[in-house]
Amino acid sequence: MATLKDILAGKDSHVISVDPRATVMEAAVLMNQYRVGFLMVMDGERPVGVVSERDILRRVVVARLDPGKTLVKEVMTTEMLVCNPTTSVEEARSVMKNRRIRHLPVVDENERLVGLVSIGDLNAFNANAQEQTLHVLREYIYGRT
Repeated sequence: MATLKDILAGKDSHVISVDPRATVMEAAVLMNQYRVGFLMVMDGERPVGVVSERDILRRVVVARLDPGKTLVKEVMTTEMLVCNPTTSVEEARSVMKNRRIRHLPVVDENERLVGLVSIGDLNAFNANAQEQTLHVLREYIYGRT
């Protein structure tokens, strides 16, 4: 059974993150710079929350707060689901689907961040696995094993 460790092995281990004391403007600049819509909020090596484009729109723009003065810790989502590297890909997919989330932080036994998986990562992993299965089946059918 495939696990998140398998997905993380094929990804760059660097997770774009922001300090909770950074301003929302600094977070938005990071998102733009790295072309991401989601940042882990880190206090040292431990994840303390997440901030997304949606958080910024709903909690800063619509509330007419100044992004240059509003801190990430004031608008971040602190109730985040996390999983560990041994979580199965299917379990992660089920959690993401049922909770309607697009990103899932992966932490070790000491609650230190080891990676981040997105729904796109899961889809790509499954598509690759299906392609490999089709290749094996074609080889078998046409006798080229």
